[in-house]
Amino acid sequence: MNTKEKLEKIVKILDSKKAENIQVIGITNLTIIADYFVIATGTSTTQVKSLADEVDFQLGQLGIEARGIEGVRAANWIVLDYNDIVVHVFYRDTRAEYQLERLWADGEQVDISDLLIDESSAAQ
Repeated sequence: MNTKEKLEKIVKILDSKKAENIQVIGITNLTIIADYFVIATGTSTTQVKSLADEVDFQLGQLGIEARGIEGVRAANWIVLDYNDIVVHVFYRDTRAEYQLERLWADGEQVDISDLLIDESSAAQ
């Protein structure tokens, strides 16, 4: 699975589990730590953990193991490192406090609108 396919899979997993405000920032030209950051919000620490667990589980089913996972115990900011993609799952208040999008504002905002479920058409 290439980076783009993995990125799409991660976004779809988070979206299917009702993550809020999913954003993807391309950071290839800014750092060597990864190619993309995926940032998502959970409405509770329970949902934050559930979102991270689901990403880890589903990618694991495809043979893609995280290089590292941090923050599981507190579950207000869980980071999953897949080498080329780093997934940040935040509790709402924690995301507002750290403002990763602002810190990485020089990165490329990746349009993921075609990957997200349109709730208005799904209800019909």
